[in-house]
Amino acid sequence: MDDSPQIIAKRAASFGTAAAEYARYRPDYPLAAIRWLLAPLTEAIREPRQQLTLLDLGAGTGKLTAQLAELTIGAGRPRVTAVEPDPEMLAELRRQLPDVTAMPGRAEAIPLAGGSVDAVLAGQSAHWFDLDRAIPEIARVLRPGGVLGAVWNADDSRTDWVAGLHRASGRRTSVPVSGAASDDEEIAGWLGQAGQELFWPAEGSEYDHSQLQTADSMIATLGTHSAFLIMEPEEREAALTEVRNYLAATPQTASGEFRLPMRTLALRAVRR
Repeated sequence: MDDSPQIIAKRAASFGTAAAEYARYRPDYPLAAIRWLLAPLTEAIREPRQQLTLLDLGAGTGKLTAQLAELTIGAGRPRVTAVEPDPEMLAELRRQLPDVTAMPGRAEAIPLAGGSVDAVLAGQSAHWFDLDRAIPEIARVLRPGGVLGAVWNADDSRTDWVAGLHRASGRRTSVPVSGAASDDEEIAGWLGQAGQELFWPAEGSEYDHSQLQTADSMIATLGTHSAFLIMEPEEREAALTEVRNYLAATPQTASGEFRLPMRTLALRAVRR
């Protein structure tokens, strides 16, 4: 797969063309992973009436935002703000979550005051950030002791039929940061040099997850991935047809609903 800067930038900017489908078909995140990301905060709460302020950065259509807004922490529900650069994704987020504060902005230029949030979370988005610029900016808006957390869902290719699905799709759905929870060197280098001065050492954890699918919804989900979104229509149709043929020929997916096994990777670091 072409990973040139031009192609990466094109992929990063592609999601708005499928905002409604993204909201409908992309999975949520395991609640255990979200609570692990926020554990340094919840363990430090001294005042039961304290209300946490959370930022979902690169929020997309609000998949993670919605889960954060439903949490009960400290005084109850946290105050959640969503920041998203793509206007179509942001518009879909506002349609999905009209009661959440949502605004345009980027990880490299966050439209919030310094020291104004307890946690910055990124669901399926931190690999698109320019981390050399984003990490100091994230540190700026975090209070001391605040948490930077990132979470990614990835299909669990340890399962044979899922590995076959990856081959059928040309491995176009791989998450750039995957399997890192067991890779101490990758975790240590996640924040870069600037981040090591601004945050305590990063930690990683992994969780089992799954999503109920059919062949049609699986095809629709794949169609929301950036590698497919930037294809020419004929190329995309050919690639998705190959996946559909694979699903039809595979016993685990050939008849009705099936569960797609996933692994969810979570990384966190605490602001010094």
